[in-house]
Amino acid sequence: MLDLQKIKAISLDLDDTLWPIWPTIARAEAALLAWLQANAPATAAQFASPAALRALRVHMEQARPDLQSDLSALRRESIRLALTRSGEPAALAEPAFEVFFAARQAVQFYPDALPALQWLASRYPLVAVSNGNADVQRVGLGAYFQAALSAHGFGVAKPDVRIFHAAAAAVQVQPHEVLHVGDDAVLDVQGALDAGMQTVWVQRPEHHTSTQWPHAQPPHLTVADLGALCVALQAH
Repeated sequence: MLDLQKIKAISLDLDDTLWPIWPTIARAEAALLAWLQANAPATAAQFASPAALRALRVHMEQARPDLQSDLSALRRESIRLALTRSGEPAALAEPAFEVFFAARQAVQFYPDALPALQWLASRYPLVAVSNGNADVQRVGLGAYFQAALSAHGFGVAKPDVRIFHAAAAAVQVQPHEVLHVGDDAVLDVQGALDAGMQTVWVQRPEHHTSTQWPHAQPPHLTVADLGALCVALQAH
C-alpha cells in the first residue's frame, strides 16, 4: 500500500508508460528508410526491412558495449555501419540519424497520459527517468516536468539506483519521498525499490499478458493506466 503522506515528488518512466514505444520506433524506421531511398539507395536496398536494421543495431550493441546506455549513439553508429557496408558515404549517418530522431520524438500518447500528467504536475514536482532517447521538450511535455534524466546524459541506466537517487536530488527531495511510476518490472519497479522509493507498476493490458509480480518484493501499487494512479492519489 502507498504511504501517501511520504510522497513529495513523482518520477516517471517515458516509453511504454506515457506512449507505446514500438509503433513510435516503426514510424521512425520508416522515415529513415524513406530518407535512405532518396539519399543512399544502395543502403536502402540492402537494409530495406526493419529486421535488417534492427539486426545491425543488435550487432552494434555487442560490438560497442561502451554505447549501451546511449541509444542515440547506437542508432547513429548502426546507420554508419549500414552505409559503409553498402559502399556509401559514412558522413550520411548524421543527417540520416536526425531524420530518425525527429520521427522518434513524434510519439502518440496513451489517452490517459496527458490528463494524468496535468493532474500530477499540479500537485507534485515531476521528473522523467528514462533509458531511452525521448526528449521531454521535443515530445511536448516540457511544461509538466521540473527535471529529466536519461541514461545517456547521466551515464548509467535503470535499474542502477544512482539514476533514481539523482532523480530525487533533481527535485530536492530524499529517495524515500519519491514515488516512481513505470511499466518495467525490473528497470522501473525493482530499481526504484532498491533505491528506497515507493513504486507504481503500470500494467497496461495491451502490453502485459500476466499480472503476476515476478519478484519477492512487490510494488506498492499496480495500475492499468495513469488515470487509476490519479484516483489512488486523490486522498493526498
